[in-house]
Amino acid sequence: MPRSLKSSMPREPRERKQTVLFVGTVCFLCLAALISVGVGSTPLDLPGALRALMDGNLEDGGARILLYVRLPRTVAALLAGSALAVSGTLLQAVLNNALAGPNIIGVSAGAGFATLLCTALFPFLPGLLPVAAFIGALAAALIIYAVALSTGASRMTLVLAGVAISGILTAASNTVRLLSPDAAAGSTTFFIGGFSGVTLAGMGLVAPYILLGIVLAFLCAGALDLLTLGEETAASLGLRVGRTRFLLILLAALLAGAAVSFSGLISFVGLLVPHLCRSLFGARHRLLLPAAAATGGLLTCLCDTLARVLFSPYELPVGILLSFLGGPFFLYLLLRKKRGRVYA
Repeated sequence: MPRSLKSSMPREPRERKQTVLFVGTVCFLCLAALISVGVGSTPLDLPGALRALMDGNLEDGGARILLYVRLPRTVAALLAGSALAVSGTLLQAVLNNALAGPNIIGVSAGAGFATLLCTALFPFLPGLLPVAAFIGALAAALIIYAVALSTGASRMTLVLAGVAISGILTAASNTVRLLSPDAAAGSTTFFIGGFSGVTLAGMGLVAPYILLGIVLAFLCAGALDLLTLGEETAASLGLRVGRTRFLLILLAALLAGAAVSFSGLISFVGLLVPHLCRSLFGARHRLLLPAAAATGGLLTCLCDTLARVLFSPYELPVGILLSFLGGPFFLYLLLRKKRGRVYA
């Protein structure tokens, strides 16, 4: 359809179509969660396991697999995917940069470094991990924001600054791994990204941060729409641009940090999902943010399920599979031409 005709379509039919698509995405999300619970390297009689679990029979092998392996992984994949997707959507709006994402600009690396440092210094306080991850993510995001404010940097410069910060933080994380063998234990999987070893108790510590951050992000949809109009226009409409940007960066850091604290450095969800959702649901954040949350959870859950069964009985960390998907997509964005020039 020609762009002029597409743009002149009545808003109501277009919104109806987007709403139906969103409902379909949520339905697929529920189906993906059910598949994730029922499918794995070990065969599972899901109805029998559910009956044993409801009867309190934890001696049943199926019930134990369901309670201690499948359910925690499914919940972790849904929460991490949703948090990273919403975080990426916020960062792209705040920085006005379509290439921004928690892992691209170093936010995830900041959360990862702070998580490792907290593990090394306070191994007996696992409840501090989400707080440490949030502080690390926030510090990295504020550095990028300071670069944007002080230099008026182009989109490409911001990405390169993020890559540099990410490299510094990765070197710092490797230093912690070298000096603290206890923190280094299991850190290989952490740096790749995956959900092996997550527990429902551990998810209970992090889930409130993620759910609170997502709800607050939804409430900021109107402010995000104003920001996309430009700073001067947003200010003329009564938005306190500086304060709003800072609060949105806090939210993005909260979501990315909480996700990294249990999932490790999962890549590209926060970059790929916002782009996909804009093409399907439009740019209005009232629908874009819920769609990103649902699509991020759906993508991560499906990829984690595939990572478990593709090379069964061996398991592929989900971060590897997501990198295979996200790497080419990032290159496409990097090289995409717009009005005859490289997208930058």
